[in-house]
Amino acid sequence: MTESEAAEHAAAFRGLACEVGSAVLGKADTVRLALVAMLSEGHVLLEDVPGVGKTTLARAIAAATDGEWHRIQFTPDLLPSDVTGVPVFNQDTREFQFHPGPVFANVVVADEINRASPKAQSALLEVMEERQVTVDGRRYPVPRPFLVVATQNPVEMDGTYRLPEAQLDRFLIRLSLGYPDTDSELAIMRGDRLKGTDELTAVVGGDQLARMAAAAKRVHIHDAVYRYALELAHSSRAHDEIHVGVSPRATAALMRALRMYVLAEGRHYATPEDVKSLAVPVWAHRLVPAAGSAISGRSPADVLGDIVDRTSPPHAVRLADG
Repeated sequence: MTESEAAEHAAAFRGLACEVGSAVLGKADTVRLALVAMLSEGHVLLEDVPGVGKTTLARAIAAATDGEWHRIQFTPDLLPSDVTGVPVFNQDTREFQFHPGPVFANVVVADEINRASPKAQSALLEVMEERQVTVDGRRYPVPRPFLVVATQNPVEMDGTYRLPEAQLDRFLIRLSLGYPDTDSELAIMRGDRLKGTDELTAVVGGDQLARMAAAAKRVHIHDAVYRYALELAHSSRAHDEIHVGVSPRATAALMRALRMYVLAEGRHYATPEDVKSLAVPVWAHRLVPAAGSAISGRSPADVLGDIVDRTSPPHAVRLADG
């Protein structure tokens, strides 16, 4: 990839991030990582308290990419068919016809996903991984691009079901919006929000999103960067506070996100600093802490952050060379 081509895609990404950011004030980094996940064909898990803009972020991404969005409220009585769809008997044709569920959209908001039963949660496993739904032996592809933004409240845990490791592994990135800064919250209180989600303009279409995703696959990653990421993964597997470390699927997911992250920066090659920036949001939610580690009050993200800080990056090499 040439530098000019990388700069062209980075400009399109900045325009998309700017449009989404006009509805989600003061959260440029979170918006950027969410868009990286979508363009990397990944999904986002948003862990945060109610009222900080999780649904607004998902709606803004759909509006800015000219996509359709659906919201699913996960509750204890939700059934898998409420998510995927169900065959309905047609009296005229005397045949069953498939009625698509809300998962057939470009952006799907799975609100409070941990409040539904594991059976209902599992309805997302196939579609998040394979971009299709299988009902009665028939496969139905979902629209592309396809992004699931699942939310959960990390504070109120009564009546919830913990997401199993297999479900967590489907999410490319876990993010937290957090409270806005003082200036942004004052703007929201005054009603000075730049745009509502219904006022956003589609700045990037499906064809251009596909071109950006294809271009990201041509971003160069030097072997030294690969080995650096692998060293971090190996350190997580041998750490006393981690029971299950980073899996090979997780290392491959990091490389997917890394390529798009780099392209969004306008570069055609990756650096160890890029790996450092993505390691915690891509890997931390996939780690299983060791028994008793919660007593210390340290989360897997804290442990992974220590691993990143203590692992020396590769010595100076020409990272842009093949």
